[in-house]
Amino acid sequence: MAPQSNQNYVSRAGGPEPLRSATDGAATLEGEGDTVDEALRTLVDRSPDLADNLYNEDDELRQFVNVHVGDEDVRSGDGVRTTLEAGDEISIVPSIAGG
Repeated sequence: MAPQSNQNYVSRAGGPEPLRSATDGAATLEGEGDTVDEALRTLVDRSPDLADNLYNEDDELRQFVNVHVGDEDVRSGDGVRTTLEAGDEISIVPSIAGG
C-alpha cells in the first residue's frame, strides 16, 4: 500500500508583487506535498509563471527566495527536502536588496 500524502497546505505564498503577478494577483495559494519541494511544485503546476520566480536554470530554488515553514527558514535545516506535517504553513518571501 502506497503512503498517503499528508495533504499539507501552502497557506501563504505571496506578498511582494513579483509573486502576485505570477499568480494572477493571489496572495494565498494551496498546495499539497510531503516535503517543501513537493508543495512548491504543486504551486508551479497550478501557476506555471511561478517557476521563473522560484527556480533557477538548474531547477534549484533561487538564492534570493526565502522559504519558511512556520517560523523556521528551511535553509537552516533540510532545505526543500524539509518534511511537512498536515496543516503546516509555508511562506515564500523573495529577498529585497537595497543600497
